[in-house]
Amino acid sequence: MNLADCYRLLGLRSGSSFAEVKASYRRLARRYHPDVNPQDQKAKDKFIEVTAAYKFLLSALDPDGVTKAVSAQPQPQAQPSSPVTVKVVRQSPTIEYNPNLSMVEQQLKETSYQQLQQLLKSQRFPRAIALVEGLSQRIPQDPEIRQWQAITYQRWGRHLVNEKQLEKARIYLKKALRTDPHNRSLWAEVEQDFRRMERIF
Repeated sequence: MNLADCYRLLGLRSGSSFAEVKASYRRLARRYHPDVNPQDQKAKDKFIEVTAAYKFLLSALDPDGVTKAVSAQPQPQAQPSSPVTVKVVRQSPTIEYNPNLSMVEQQLKETSYQQLQQLLKSQRFPRAIALVEGLSQRIPQDPEIRQWQAITYQRWGRHLVNEKQLEKARIYLKKALRTDPHNRSLWAEVEQDFRRMERIF
């Protein structure tokens, strides 16, 4: 089995990022898992193939998506005088697979995450809060959803600081900290927001 075969088995093009490999494997593993298809030998075989391809790619990729072992052939050396073009690609964050969730709940989580990203990007914070609060009631045991909820409160609080609605901002910033109290990066962001509020006062 070579890298090209592994990418093909996971439904990806050669050179796909670590995040894309991980996301594709999770999707396919859920589809072909023997627990989901107990009487289907083809699905079981496909699950084994997909898992083997994923493990092979994991050994060839690091978490930053850089291939460690592309091929045994030597790569051509760039000329020292030729300009080098670097393309920076931002990877979309992957959603953690929670084995305690049913397939329906995992699907709901993934769909809601996409909606949440769109709502936050368009600064529709009340709708984003309604979405994430509803999701946290439906799936209360998922720590990642709790984190999304806290971040949404913090983003809304920051927006309110910009709008000079300081009392309301304080409520949502504190709510963010109560929702995800062990998130250090969240604490740092909220601390910045409180410092900005002090300067406005």
